Amino acid sequence: MNHLFVDNLTVIDFAYLDATRGLVGESWIVDVVLGGELDDQGMVFDFSNVKRTIKRVIDERVDHRLVIPQGYSGFEWHETEPESFLWHLVDGTKITHRSPDEAVVWLSADRVVPSAVARLLEHELRTVLPANVTDVEIYLREDVIEGAYYHYVHGLKKHLGNCQRIAHGHRSPIRIDRNGFRDRDLENRWAKLWQDIYVGSEEDVTQRWVAEDGTAYVTFEYEANQGEFALTLPESRVYMLDSDTTVELIAAHIAEQLKAEFPDDVIRVKAYEGVGKGAIANRGLSPRD
Repeated sequence: MNHLFVDNLTVIDFAYLDATRGLVGESWIVDVVLGGELDDQGMVFDFSNVKRTIKRVIDERVDHRLVIPQGYSGFEWHETEPESFLWHLVDGTKITHRSPDEAVVWLSADRVVPSAVARLLEHELRTVLPANVTDVEIYLREDVIEGAYYHYVHGLKKHLGNCQRIAHGHRSPIRIDRNGFRDRDLENRWAKLWQDIYVGSEEDVTQRWVAEDGTAYVTFEYEANQGEFALTLPESRVYMLDSDTTVELIAAHIAEQLKAEFPDDVIRVKAYEGVGKGAIANRGLSPRD
């Protein structure tokens, strides 16, 4: 058997539900290995078709979606309301979610791990690849990050693409400079503050309430061109912004918070949105302002 590999084919930015961590934002790099017989061109699969076919399937199937492990014992879903579900966390709190079906991925597992998602993608790819390709292997891995990072989830109702989905996320590094020097203490502080956090927009809040056990909850709802979205989760797992939650506005918010804390300093925030992309915000006097 002949093999073809493609490293760093794409990055999938998505969210998933975990029994302990709750709603988790994630970014996984995708590597692909294809095995099979050579075709008439002497190839297993034409590289020019890799992105056109394989990347498209992977992006459409998982990217910017919420992955739900149906095998988890704390998951509740009713056939009469397929667009809604209830997720019980081990600490006794809960998360509810409602969206069009295209915004979620139903995973036949009790938890979300790279191998389970890879199996799902391998199954999908086998249905679209030519007959000479008899083996498909997907490898999902985290980016190697030097320094602080956080996992965040958000939704951008004004976005015309898949970012409008209320629960998609990223695993993101952050770099903070004060007066031209990297401040790792501040990076670590924000990484801890935003560890497994939902970054919500105040204008999307439709309800705040307190359960009988004393847990404060917040509900976000909005309508976008893909349909109606709603999400309720413990307020302790939310960080609120007075603006939308694009990465540009996230970087600006962090920079403004730090500028208020250090008014005499020059602040530069480089906030990532997943792997290799993001936004930069500067506050204070500097040659590039």
